[in-house]
Amino acid sequence: MPILLYNSQTRKKEAFTPLVPGKVSMYVCGVTVYDDCHLGHARSALTFDIIRRYFEFSGYEMRYVRNFTDIDDKIINRAEKDGIAWDEISERYIQNFYRDMGALSITKPHEEPRATEHMPDILRMVEGLVNKGTAYQLEGDVYFSVKKFPAYGQLSGKNLEELQAGARVEVDTRKQDPMDFALWKASKPGEPAWDSPWGQGRPGWHIECSAMSVAALGPTFDIHGGGKDLIFPHHENEIAQSCAYTGKEFARYWVHNGFVTVDKEKMSKSLGNFFTIREILDKSPVSDLEAITGECLRYYLLSTHYRSDLNWSEQSLPEAKAAMDGIYGLIHRLEEAGSQETKAGDKDCEEVLKQFSNKFHGSMDDDFNTPKVLGAFHELRGEINKLLAKGISDKIKGKTLENFRKFGDPLGLFKILPDIWFGKRTQIAPSGKVSIGESVIVKKNSMDESEIIEQKIQARNEARAKKDFASADSIRQELADQGIILEDRPDGTTRWKR
Repeated sequence: MPILLYNSQTRKKEAFTPLVPGKVSMYVCGVTVYDDCHLGHARSALTFDIIRRYFEFSGYEMRYVRNFTDIDDKIINRAEKDGIAWDEISERYIQNFYRDMGALSITKPHEEPRATEHMPDILRMVEGLVNKGTAYQLEGDVYFSVKKFPAYGQLSGKNLEELQAGARVEVDTRKQDPMDFALWKASKPGEPAWDSPWGQGRPGWHIECSAMSVAALGPTFDIHGGGKDLIFPHHENEIAQSCAYTGKEFARYWVHNGFVTVDKEKMSKSLGNFFTIREILDKSPVSDLEAITGECLRYYLLSTHYRSDLNWSEQSLPEAKAAMDGIYGLIHRLEEAGSQETKAGDKDCEEVLKQFSNKFHGSMDDDFNTPKVLGAFHELRGEINKLLAKGISDKIKGKTLENFRKFGDPLGLFKILPDIWFGKRTQIAPSGKVSIGESVIVKKNSMDESEIIEQKIQARNEARAKKDFASADSIRQELADQGIILEDRPDGTTRWKR
């Protein structure tokens, strides 16, 4: 079955056919680096991380490019406010971006161009548009003439009059048409500037992405992505200037993710109703390990289809954690040694795993329907729990565990050891970090709470051995009040989880 992809330009799902068989090229508009990223940025980054992961999971060779806008009015204003150089602002928030994306296990693109590193490409494209007559100079500024591109509006699906009526256009009475947009801006005193045929200045926002995407992937590539707020004017303008310059098709598929909302309003810095990723990680109600919070945040973001808006609330992370506790609990039980002999539930388990595989592929092939995939994981959990009671051999347990890891990988889920997930084992270094295999989990404080819990369990066991059941019950209740549940096992050991 082919992968179906919703194309914003045609407004329908289409069977994905790559430009080059077996290869996928994708460009995604990244962040403007003037502040820490909020949850909306996390959703966009995760959407295209999932798309990239699934194409690779499906056997495609992927070329994924995501840019940084590292020169912009917002960056200049932030630098003036903070009293430091504009490029220091850009570098600070690029590093913060990496920090936060790392906590969410967002894989790095293959290439991350910065606008300031592509000035020759930008100048070449602007000059080419001027020479073709689709752009014009006004003193030190250069504007794209929208009326010279008859197909303008193809992505948003509106004509020029409709777009003009609903647009916030750049106010400049010198322009030939209100809809014309800046390709090059003359610099003001004290602003960063580069030499150009039109004098000192800097690029407009739209031309940066066109120049960087064409430089990285060529004049035509497979997928262009970003948040749905970029459809107009940013992506509409990208199409116009790119096609006018190259004379070729630009992106073949356009993919846009929905907003994260708070009280049904888009989360944005301009509205002041946003939560930064760092705030969420630092104030997490579910764990003091960033990796756990990061995985809960991934689960929450994947619980709604990427094209739909997603509402944030204080319960979002606890609900995600509760849902994942069930799966991690099953993984923990599957890791326990049992029998090498064939068991009654083995054959049924094989069939359940086969059905799950079909559901996983069917859902992901249908425009990356992650909510259905998560639902399939929980159905699998329920079926395997039933079969564990019936009896499953260690061989089939191992195969089941392999399925959780294999199919969890494209989602970036189920990467943490169950003992650590449930707070039972955390080896804390002086740096406050927890090493797990090749990964490092940041812990918010150096106190090893699991040791305290284990001590209390030991004290309870000693009280039970002395038949001091009142003290034992008191310790159990004390832990329960802290959200710790004890499970006494038939072999005399006690397991605990949150």
